[in-house]
Amino acid sequence: MAMAGISANRLELLQIADAVAREKTIDRKIVIEAMEDAIQKAAKSRYGAENDIRCEIDPKTGEARLSRVLAVVDEVENDATQINLDDAQRRNKDAKVGDLIAEPLPPLDFGRVAAQNAKQVIVQKVREAERERHFSEYKDRIGEIVNGTVKRVEYGNVIVDLGRAEGIIRRDEMIPRENVRYGDRIRAYIYDVRREPRGPQIFLSRARPEFMSKLFAQEVPEIYDGVVEIKSVARDPGSRAKIAVISKDSSIDPVGACVGMRGSRVQAVVNELQGEKVDIIQWNPDAASFIVNALAPAEVTKVVLDEDSNRIEVVVPESQLSLAIGRRGQNVRLASQLTGWDIDILTEQEESERRQKEFSERSNMLMEALDVDEVIAQLLVTEGFASIEEVAYVDLGEIAHIEGFDEHTANEIQTRAREYLDKQEADRDAKRRELGVVDDIAKVRGVNTAMMVAMGENGIKTLEDLADCATDDLVGWTERKKEKDSEPVRHKGVLESFDIGRKEAEDMIMSARVLAGWIKAEDLEPAVEETVEGEAVAEAEGGEDAAGQG
Repeated sequence: MAMAGISANRLELLQIADAVAREKTIDRKIVIEAMEDAIQKAAKSRYGAENDIRCEIDPKTGEARLSRVLAVVDEVENDATQINLDDAQRRNKDAKVGDLIAEPLPPLDFGRVAAQNAKQVIVQKVREAERERHFSEYKDRIGEIVNGTVKRVEYGNVIVDLGRAEGIIRRDEMIPRENVRYGDRIRAYIYDVRREPRGPQIFLSRARPEFMSKLFAQEVPEIYDGVVEIKSVARDPGSRAKIAVISKDSSIDPVGACVGMRGSRVQAVVNELQGEKVDIIQWNPDAASFIVNALAPAEVTKVVLDEDSNRIEVVVPESQLSLAIGRRGQNVRLASQLTGWDIDILTEQEESERRQKEFSERSNMLMEALDVDEVIAQLLVTEGFASIEEVAYVDLGEIAHIEGFDEHTANEIQTRAREYLDKQEADRDAKRRELGVVDDIAKVRGVNTAMMVAMGENGIKTLEDLADCATDDLVGWTERKKEKDSEPVRHKGVLESFDIGRKEAEDMIMSARVLAGWIKAEDLEPAVEETVEGEAVAEAEGGEDAAGQG
């Protein structure tokens, strides 16, 4: 890229531009612009950097024309870049203030230093253009699998040559214990393309679940065609994975399609993933059935779902416990990631012991509250009475029909239950007054005395205190850590021990905000559309969003 011969051989300039554009696969125009910049820089160092010097290269002839640009002004402050109106009109009678006048400069013979500087400018500009091309080429390819060759390994990070660009697989995105050497062919998933100071970085991964999904799509035509859909994937890279699939065509078995003839399809994926074992599971809209499938190969005897907290209790035979949990908890952890549910595993014996413990606790609670003997309390628990409220407010006949009971006994039991609840309510009311919780909180929709005590113990004593709460403050929240294998942390809410969901908690907070005068009740109404001169106008804008600002 010798710049010294520019004035001598114009065609050489164009030949250089063509060669660089071809080699770097970038637009010839960009290379010519880079050369113009380089010549401008060299001319500024010759004529003085304070001058505004422009260079134009004719793309057909290669002729470089230099000119100094002057702005027409009323009063000249800088001779190098400005010219007054009178002088300008001598050169061009149509000149007016604000115009630019170009003064031709003689062609420039580059010295060795100027040529070297010019070369650096061109190299820099061409490199920037090349980076921009890489970015625009790969930014739309996020989510694809690419093939490349290992160029080098730096501190565990693998640099991959993708042909016209370079990608990087960070250490934590590699499959553990996978050895790669210079020159190895490697496949990876593009998960991000970012502009970095050193040019665009193409981030690749072999450890992400999406990589496995894409590999299956390459091996299984039904997935590629959309007949079989991958619902979710959970991976322990290099060790084990679970993948949930569903078929949109009832005549096609999704698991069989993914396994292939004699396991050929799944084996191709396993080989690519360094022997990672893959469990293929049929997805099921019924959470309980899906979770039982996801825990395969372990057998499950019983499940208990708690949909509010997204937890499920799974009961397995003693012999199946270690299989269900898996080595270092792997099986249950992958099943949990795959289904999105927190899974607790119990043996049949543990579940039986817990049921007995619950039975005795409920019996003792009824004996104490109703002042009855053990036999009566156990009969009530056996019939399904789990709380004093159920005994107090159920239809009298339901207690009377219990074997060995009559209407008189049932009446006596119910009276005792109501008296106990009245005393309990009076005690709670005294406690919340002692804690300084104002009477007005009782007007909030859904709040009872027991809740008022819990609020008082947690510093919520006025309507304003409650109005200032967020939903999470009342019901608690689960913090899921980014680190792999780390257990989610549960933060308790003020009303955690009460059976209320997020919707009820939101309603309480909004009700408190209305009573505190922060918002109007009509702000909570859904927008009502009215027609005014043919235009629909939505009223009550803001709704809950406006309320949420509190």
